[in-house]
Amino acid sequence: TVTAGDPTFAGPLTGVQLGLTCYHCCEPEVKAEFDPQVYEDQVGMMEMVLDVEDIQKEMQPIREQYCKYLGK
Repeated sequence: TVTAGDPTFAGPLTGVQLGLTCYHCCEPEVKAEFDPQVYEDQVGMMEMVLDVEDIQKEMQPIREQYCKYLGK
């Protein structure tokens, strides 16, 4: 929603592309910002069952296509 606009066409961001750079919390760029113990307590169990590499592969093209603030 914050990158490409509200896909449901039901909210105030319908048709509004903010172009914000978004990351999944399991991506290394974000994971590195967490206190390691907090990350382990809050995300560690989910990270074990998620395919982080697939998440990265899916998120990268979205950022490249829609994000306005990547410092290109």
